[in-house]
Amino acid sequence: MSVAALPRTMEALTRRATMLRDSLQKSQGNTDGMVAILGSFDHRLSALEAAMRPTQVRTHAIRMAHENIDKTLKSGDAILSQFDLARKAEATILRGPHEDLEGYLEAVDLLKGIAKFFSSNKNFKSSDGILNHVNNLLAKSSLKIEEEFKQLMNTYSKPIEPDRLFDCLPKSLRPSKDDAGADGGNANHAEHPSKGLETAIYRTPTLVPPRILPLMNDIAQQLVQAGNQQSCYKIYRDYRGSALESSLRKLGVEKLTKDDVQKMQWEALEAKIGNWIHFMRIAVKLLLAGERKICDQIFDGVNFNKDQCFAEMTTNSVVTLLSFGDAVAKSKRSPEKLFVLLDMYEVMRELQSEIEAIFEGKPCSEMREAALGLTKRLAQTAQETFADFEEAVEKDASKTIVQDGTVHPLTSYVINYVKFLFDYQSTLKLLFQEFETGSETESQLAVVTMRIMQALQNNLDGKSKQYKDPALTHLFLMNNVHYMVRSVRRSEAKDILGDDWIQRHRRIVQQNANQYKRVAWAKVLQTLSVQGATGSTGSSGASDLNSSGVSRAVIKERFKAFNTQFEELHAKQSLWIVPDQELRESLRLAVAEVLLPAYRSFIKRFGNLVGSGKNPLKYIRYSPELVDKLLGEFFEGQQYGEPKHQHRL
Repeated sequence: MSVAALPRTMEALTRRATMLRDSLQKSQGNTDGMVAILGSFDHRLSALEAAMRPTQVRTHAIRMAHENIDKTLKSGDAILSQFDLARKAEATILRGPHEDLEGYLEAVDLLKGIAKFFSSNKNFKSSDGILNHVNNLLAKSSLKIEEEFKQLMNTYSKPIEPDRLFDCLPKSLRPSKDDAGADGGNANHAEHPSKGLETAIYRTPTLVPPRILPLMNDIAQQLVQAGNQQSCYKIYRDYRGSALESSLRKLGVEKLTKDDVQKMQWEALEAKIGNWIHFMRIAVKLLLAGERKICDQIFDGVNFNKDQCFAEMTTNSVVTLLSFGDAVAKSKRSPEKLFVLLDMYEVMRELQSEIEAIFEGKPCSEMREAALGLTKRLAQTAQETFADFEEAVEKDASKTIVQDGTVHPLTSYVINYVKFLFDYQSTLKLLFQEFETGSETESQLAVVTMRIMQALQNNLDGKSKQYKDPALTHLFLMNNVHYMVRSVRRSEAKDILGDDWIQRHRRIVQQNANQYKRVAWAKVLQTLSVQGATGSTGSSGASDLNSSGVSRAVIKERFKAFNTQFEELHAKQSLWIVPDQELRESLRLAVAEVLLPAYRSFIKRFGNLVGSGKNPLKYIRYSPELVDKLLGEFFEGQQYGEPKHQHRL
C-alpha cells in the first residue's frame, strides 16, 4: 500500500466504527424497552395468580371429592361383588361336593379368595362378620372334602381280580385257562425261564380311573392346605393299603413261616415256589409299580410326605411277599432245593432295580433293605446247598446195588443235576460274585463242576466194590463213566470241563472194558488153549492119542468145559445191561474178535477127535455162528432160556 492511499483507508474505518457504535446504542435501547414490558407482565401475572388461587383450591377440592366418590363406589361394588360371590359359594358348600366335585372345589377357592379380600380390608365395617362367616364355611367345606376324599378312596380302592393282572403280563407268562385257579396260575419253573423275559413288556394296570386322579389331587391339595395332613395321610394309607393286600390275597399270596415250609411235601413246596416267583413279578412290576404311579399323581405338587405314606401303605404287603422267600431260604437245605433257590435268587436280582425305583426315598429304605437282604440270604443258602450237594455225592452211602451193572441212579441224578446247572450259568456267575472277588468268579463254575464229577467218580469206585463178580465191577464202572462222558459231550459242560477231561475219562471207559473182557472171558479162552491138550503115556493110553499126540479125553473135557462156561456166562450176562447201544455193540464185537477166532481154530484143529464119536453134539454143542448169535443176546437185560444146540461142523 502507498503512503498517499493511507488517509483514505483510515477515514473509511472511522466511518464504519461510528456506524457500529450507533447500532449498539439502538440495540441497547430496544433491550431496555423489552425488559420494561416484561416486568410489567410479571406484575400483572402475579396479581392474576393471587386472584385465581381461591378458585384453584375449590376446583382441587371438588376433583378430590369426585375421586373419593369414585373410589368409594368402586369399593362398594367390590364388596357387593364379594358378598354376591360368598352367597353363591355358600349355596354350593351347603349342597356338598358329591354332585359336582369340581364346582365344589371352585367354590372353596372362591371362599379362600373372599377371606383373603376381607383379611386385607379390615377397615370395612362388616369385614369381621363376613370373615367369620367365610371361615366357618371353609371349616365345613374341609370336613365335607375329607368325607368326599374318603368316599372316592373307598369307591376306587377295590382289589384287582387276578385275570385283569394276567392280561397285563407278557404272553409268555400268562397262565393258560387250565392253570388259572385259586393258586393264581402256576408258572411252571421246572423249565428255566427264558432269557427273553428281561425284555418282556408289562402293562401297568389302571388302579384308579385317569379322570379321577386330578380330582383326588385337588382334594389332597385342599386337605393339606386346610391343615388336615394327618386325615389325608390316614385315609390314603388305609384304603390303598387294604386294596393292595386284598389284590395279593386274591392272587394267592399268603404269609408262611419257616415251620410252615418245613412241614410241606416237596411237590407242594415246589409248586408254591413256582407261584411265588410268578407273584413277585406281578406284585412288583404291576401292583407296586401301579401304586407308586398313582401315589405320585395324587400328591403331585402337594406339600406332603408321600414317600412315608407309600412306605406305610405297602409295608404289610411287602412283608407278606418276602416272608415266603425268607422262610424257604431259612428252611432245611436239600439238593433238590438248589434250582428253586436259584430261580428265587434270579427273580430277586431281576426285580432289584425296579424295587429301588419304586421304593425311593429315605422313608422306604427298610423295604429296599428287606428285598436286598432276601436276595443275599437266597444266594447264601444256594451256595451252601451247592457245597452240601458235593459232599452228599461224595459220601452217598446208598447200599442199593444195580444187579445188572447198568447206570446207577446216583449217576443219572448227578449228571442231570450238573447239566441243569448250566441253564443257570449267568445266575451262578452273579451268585459267586456275591462272595468272591476278582477273576475267580469266571472259573468258579468249572471248579465246582469238576469237584462234583470227581466226587461222583469216587463214590462209584466205592459202589463197584460191592459186586462179588469182578467182571460186573468193571462193566458197572464202564457203563457209569461212559454215561458221564457222553452226557458231558452233549451238553454245555463240555466247554467248561474241556477236552482233556473228556479224553481222560474215555480212557477210563476203555480200560474197564478191557478189564471186563479179560476177567469175564479168561477161563473160557483157557479151555480153547492148545496148551495142556497133549497127552502123556502116564495119563492116557496110546489109543487115546492122535497122530499129534493130543489126548482125545482132554479135548472132550475142554469142549464140555467151554459149553458149561459159555452157557453160564450167557445165562448171567444176558441179564446184565449195557444201556448205550453203541457201547454195547462195541463190547460184543471186542469179545467176538477174541472168542470166535479161538473157538473156530479149536474146532478146526480138534473137532475130528470128538465129531466121529457116538454123540458129537455132546461136545460141540455150538457152531461159531451160533456163538456169535448168542453173543448178540449179551447185555440186553433179558432172561433167555438155555441156548438151543445147533451143531454145524
